[in-house]
Amino acid sequence: MTLLDLVPAGPAPATVVRALYPLVSAEASAEVAASVTGAAVEPADLEQAVWLRLLELLAGEGPPADPARWVRDAVRAEARRARRTARHERPYRDETAADPAGCPERLALGADERRALRAAVDRLPGRCARLMAAMLAPSDPTYREIAGKLGMSQGSLGPIRSRCLGCLRRMLAAEVAAPELRGKER
Repeated sequence: MTLLDLVPAGPAPATVVRALYPLVSAEASAEVAASVTGAAVEPADLEQAVWLRLLELLAGEGPPADPARWVRDAVRAEARRARRTARHERPYRDETAADPAGCPERLALGADERRALRAAVDRLPGRCARLMAAMLAPSDPTYREIAGKLGMSQGSLGPIRSRCLGCLRRMLAAEVAAPELRGKER
């Protein structure tokens, strides 16, 4: 559907619309460029508002007596209206909105997840439990500090950590139910 499909029947309105396309586009672009607050309105939005006004005029009173003057006046009026609206608009900022990360539900879920992780780490075999507990310490120790505390070489921490994480992953996967398959199985 085009603008011409919306124009009331008769040869004169369609002729007016076809003749005014370049003028409306040029006037809207010029008005936005000349405006001090050009960011308040886009040329396409301005054109759309003018075409809407023209369609309303054509449906009611018929084509304007002086189409070029009407276009210039309509473009300026719509630009003023858009600037006035933009001056009064303010971004919405709700200072009372709670931080979603700090909501009670998330805090409870996070604490529950940390307890489950600590319990799983405590069940790890051998030195994995000590290593993972040291790595999860709240003081966030370095590899050098962990190696000194556990009496291991610093170079062996990475491979041991990798094996321990694999063991922990397998342990947690066995405890958590696997999600059901959806759709077709392959």
